[in-house]
Amino acid sequence: MATLTRGALSKRTGCNIETIRYYEKIGLMPDPPRSSGGHRLYDDNHLRRLSFIRRARELGFGVEDVRGLLALVDGGGYSCAEIQTLTLDHVGHIRSKIADLRRIERVLTGMAAQCDQGEIPDCPVIDALFEPASAYVERGRASKNSFAAGGRCG
Repeated sequence: MATLTRGALSKRTGCNIETIRYYEKIGLMPDPPRSSGGHRLYDDNHLRRLSFIRRARELGFGVEDVRGLLALVDGGGYSCAEIQTLTLDHVGHIRSKIADLRRIERVLTGMAAQCDQGEIPDCPVIDALFEPASAYVERGRASKNSFAAGGRCG
């Protein structure tokens, strides 16, 4: 088994050194053994685990979701059905975020369409940002399906 320093682990995985420290601090990464000089020495298992964490995070899984996936893997008793359930639940969250982003896009596009490229004091985009979302909807600038109409607060 090869041993890597934290810097080498960072380069191999593309994961920032501070992020590796954070994952160790919150228990996603196990503490590595140390050399006689006190340097952390990571092995192939650390490399695989960090790659798993990084890829899961890239796919939008939250830290607690990753912790749950790792708990299933670490316990060795996981089933594909359990992983599928977690994954499909995550897909549902992604679809919800996509819907929110589409609503935001419609509102911003509508706000930008009101702009005549005049001077800042007369900019409808700036004016709309100063208004509560409900006022923007009441004045008819946004459709019923807009993010502002959803009553969500950022």
